[in-house]
Order: sequence, then C-alpha cells, then structure tokens
Amino acid sequence: MKKPSRRAAFPQSAESPHRVAVPPFLTPPRILGLLAALAAALADQAHKYWMLDVFGIGARQPITLTPFLDVVLSWNYGVSYSLFQAHEGVGRALLLAGQSVIVAGLIWWLWRAQSRLLTLAIGLVVGGALGNAADRLARGAVADFFYFHTTLPVGPLANYVFNVADVAITAGVAMLLFETLFSESPPAEGAA
Repeated sequence: MKKPSRRAAFPQSAESPHRVAVPPFLTPPRILGLLAALAAALADQAHKYWMLDVFGIGARQPITLTPFLDVVLSWNYGVSYSLFQAHEGVGRALLLAGQSVIVAGLIWWLWRAQSRLLTLAIGLVVGGALGNAADRLARGAVADFFYFHTTLPVGPLANYVFNVADVAITAGVAMLLFETLFSESPPAEGAA
C-alpha cells in the first residue's frame, strides 16, 4: 500500500507545477499582519518586564531624557488619557470585554484585507491592544513609562504617558490613515 505524500495536503499551484499552494490562512498579507501583531505584543511585554522586574523603574523614577520626555512608572486603570477608569473586577472585565470585541473585529478586517500595508497596520494595532490587555489581565492596570510633557498650549498632548503598545497602536493608525488617503482604490463597478 502506497503512503500518501505530504504534498497531497497542499495541491500544486495552477500557476506553476513545481510550486505548492499555500493554505489560505497563510497568505502573505495575512502572515505580515499576524507577525506584526505578534512582534508588537512581544516587544511591549518584553519592555514592560524589563522596566518593572529588571530595571526597577518604580524605585528610580523620574528619569529625565529631554526637557519634554521623562521615563516614569504610571498605572493606567482606564483607556487612553485614563478615561473609563476601572479599579475593580467588574469594571476591568467590562474594559477587557470591550477590548476583545474590538480586537476580534480588527482580526476579521485583517483576514479580509489584501494590501500588505493594511495588514501591517491592523497587525500593529492588534498587537498593541493585546499587549495592553495582557497587562490588564496580569496586573489589573496598564503600565505606562514614557511621559511626554510640555508647557505649550497643545491641549491634551501637554501631558501624555504611553508605552510600547501605544506606540504600535499609533503607528498602525497612522498607516491606516496613509492607506486611506493615498492608496489607489480600484474604480467602482459601473463607473464610467
């Protein structure tokens, strides 16, 4: 009896008889997005581990890097700008549930996206969100370290504390805006 070959699981591509077709869930744009999410979440968690458990920022703060940027330890019990603060279990569970719904929607969008820039952008947002969600699960709050401050009248950006996950989210959103504003979209069907 002949053993089935491993190649039988992935039929040959119609384009090339020697090229094996890739399973649909591993198409290049998806892989890029998933790798971006994994890299963002891991970089965020590695940085937080180092700052909290190795460097011990809590005992060394503040560390002034520039006249407008310090390294500190700040616990955020809410979302951006500490909105919707939740110090107790039910509030945290609601924040995590909301975050989970948003991440699920973003992953669905990533799965359907065809553009590499779009999947990279969504992946960064997902990875940042997962990094902050991991904090909320493990520590009850999100650890922020970079304190951007200025005396200029720039509204809420006059005092902003963030972490590596927030940088990934911001970079992903900037890429989404770039993709939306500058990508060439195909003409609509029936357009003359």
